[in-house]
Amino acid sequence: MPPPDPADLLLRQFLAWVADRPRGYAETMAAWRTSCPRLPVWEDATEGGLVRLELEVAGTTQGEVRVVLTTAGRAVLAAAAGSAVRA
Repeated sequence: MPPPDPADLLLRQFLAWVADRPRGYAETMAAWRTSCPRLPVWEDATEGGLVRLELEVAGTTQGEVRVVLTTAGRAVLAAAAGSAVRA
């Protein structure tokens, strides 16, 4: 079996990081934005429909934009977890 693609592993790590707890857009950009054209994790996740932005509204204060997994993003994580168990 060929070794896993490092970009795929990084994408799965990003999805697990988002799933771990609520993440704000600013926190996500600080942790995951890169100028490296070989590791476009944020771009791959958004273009692939794996994450989306939501406006978190708390009371009457201005809400923060959050990054959340989509159904497709959760499916990628579940598939990765299943393949890790079989390995």
